[in-house]
Amino acid sequence: MTPLAARETWPQNKVLKGIPASPGIVIGPAHVVSDKYKVQINRYYLTSDKQIAVEIDRFRDAVALTREEISTIKKSITDEFQEHAYILDAHLLILQDKLLYDATIRTIQYERINAEWALQEAVHQAQILFSKIADPYIKSRIQDVEDVSQRVLRHLTGGNPFDFGKLTEPVILVIHDLSPVDTTQMSVAKVKGFITETGGKTSHTAIMAQSLEIPAVVAVEKASQEIATGYTLILDGLNGTVVINPDAKMLDIYVQRKKKFEEFKLDVGKSSFLPAITLDEHQTQVLANIEFQEEVDLALDYGADGIGLYRTEFLFLRHQRLPTEEELFEDYRSVAQMMRPKRVTIRTLDIGGDKFASHLEYAPGINPALGLRAIRFCLKERTIFRTQLRAILRASAYGQVRLMFPLISGIQEVTDARRILAEVQEELAREGHPFQPDMPVGLMIEVPSAVMLADLLAKEADFFSIGTNDLIQYALAIDRGNKHVANMYQPLHPAVLRMIKQVVDAGHAAGITVAVCGEMAGDPLYTPVLLGLGVDELSMNALAIPVVKRIVRHASMEEAQEFARHALQYGTVDEVNSYVTGIMAKRFPEVFMFGRELASAA
Repeated sequence: MTPLAARETWPQNKVLKGIPASPGIVIGPAHVVSDKYKVQINRYYLTSDKQIAVEIDRFRDAVALTREEISTIKKSITDEFQEHAYILDAHLLILQDKLLYDATIRTIQYERINAEWALQEAVHQAQILFSKIADPYIKSRIQDVEDVSQRVLRHLTGGNPFDFGKLTEPVILVIHDLSPVDTTQMSVAKVKGFITETGGKTSHTAIMAQSLEIPAVVAVEKASQEIATGYTLILDGLNGTVVINPDAKMLDIYVQRKKKFEEFKLDVGKSSFLPAITLDEHQTQVLANIEFQEEVDLALDYGADGIGLYRTEFLFLRHQRLPTEEELFEDYRSVAQMMRPKRVTIRTLDIGGDKFASHLEYAPGINPALGLRAIRFCLKERTIFRTQLRAILRASAYGQVRLMFPLISGIQEVTDARRILAEVQEELAREGHPFQPDMPVGLMIEVPSAVMLADLLAKEADFFSIGTNDLIQYALAIDRGNKHVANMYQPLHPAVLRMIKQVVDAGHAAGITVAVCGEMAGDPLYTPVLLGLGVDELSMNALAIPVVKRIVRHASMEEAQEFARHALQYGTVDEVNSYVTGIMAKRFPEVFMFGRELASAA
C-alpha cells in the first residue's frame, strides 16, 4: 500500500526525534499501523442499579477474555521470545491487581459510569502514583498497566489488535504503541525496526527489542501523522533519529554510518568476554545491573563479570499480595545458580512511599524521595525485611551471593539492619537451612550524609556501591523528572567527583572495594575518570558492558589517574565537561562517536 499523496509531494530529509530504545541503524520502507487500531471510548452515565450490574459484568467478561488471549499467546510464542515469557506472566498478574481490577469496579459503582471510562479512570490514578516514583525502572512499569488496560478496552469496545501476519515483506513498523504481548507476535524477519509514539527505554518492549537486536526509537510524537506507508525511512536507534525519505546524499551518509557502526560493534564485541585489564595490568570488574531473573542470560551474553546490582522490587510489585519466602528464595537461588561461579549482589528492597505496591497501604507523601523508602521502610516493616533476608541467605548456599543495603544515611541504620540479619542467621541455623555464614554485606552510598560518614561506615561494611543516580540528585538538589531543572543533573559536577573520590579513599583505607552502580558507570565517557578516581567495579546495563570493557583494555591506569587529577582541579561543570569530552574525543574517537550512543540506547 502506498500513500495517497503523489510521490513528488512527499517530504524529504525530514527529521523526527525520539528516545533511542534499542541500538542499531536500519533503512527501509515504512508500514504505518492505522488509527483504526486505537481504542476510542466515550463516557456515559448509568441511571439504574441494573445498568451498573451489567457494566460490572461486561468488565469482568473483558478481563476474562484478555486473560485467555494472553495465555493463548504465551503458549504459542516462538523460541526467540521464550526468554521473555515472564513479561506475559506479569501482564496476567496485572489483570488481578486491585489497582486496575478493583478500582475499575469501584468506579463503576460509585461514579455510575460505563466500564470503559471507569477503566480509563483507574489507569489515570495509577499513572499519578507511578509519576511519583524516582527509580526509572520501576516507574516505567506503568506502561505494562497501560498495555493491559488497552487489551481489556479492545474487548469492551469490540476492537481488534493489529494483525502482524499481514506483513509480507521486511518493513519499519510505525505504530502508536507496541506492547510486549504485541511484540511477541512480530516476525523478526518482517520487522526490521519499529517506531512508536509512546514508551521509554526501560519499558519491557524496549528490553525485548534490545535482546532481539531489533533497532527501535520510541516516544516519537505524531510519527503516524508525519509518516505514511511506503515512505523510505532511516531509523537510527543509537541517537533516536528518524529521517523521512532521505535523498541520495543523506542516504549515503547513513549507509556509511551504519557500516562503521557494524564494524565498531563487531570490534567491541571481541572485548566482551575478555577481562577488563588496563594496558598496565590493572583489573576492573565490569558487572551487570538486572531487574528480573530472566535478564541473567542477557548479562552473560554481553560478558558480565557478575551481577553488581540485582534490583529486587519486581517480585513485590507484580503480585496483589506480598511474595512468600519460598517465592523469593526460588528466584534468588535461580539467579545465583545461573551466574555461578560469578557473584551476584542482591540489593534489599528499595520500596516505600515513592514506589507503588498495591498490597501495601501507605500514603505516598508530599515528597516521597525524602520519605519512608529503602532501608528505612525495611527497618519499619521488619516482617517483610526478615522474609527477604531469609530468602537471600538461603540462596547464598547455591552461589556467590552478596547482600547490599540501599539508601544508608548513618551508622544506626547499619547497626539495626545487621542485628536483624544476625537474628535471621540464628533462626536459619536452628532450622537446619544451609546458608553462607560469612556472606559479604555491602552498603549503598546514595546520600551526602553517607559520603561524609564513609570512613566510619567502611568499618561496618564488606564493600561499598555508589548509587550515582540518587547521589547526584540528592547532592545537587535536582529532580531529573522536572524538565525545568533536569539539565542541571550533571554526573561530572565537581562536587559529585569529589564525593566519589572521598568514598573511594575511605573504602580503600578500610580495605574494602568500591563499586559504582548508577547510570554513570555505563557511560563510556566517564569510564577513565571513574577508573582514575580509584573505583574498583563498574555495574551497568548489560548492553553497555562491551564498550566499557573496550575502553578499560585500551587505557592505562596511569593515564586514567592523571585524567581524574585534572578533572578534580576544575570548579565548574562546564570546565569538567569540556576537558573530559575533549580528551575522550581525541583518545577514543570511535568510542566517542558510537560508544556513548550504544551505551545510552541501552
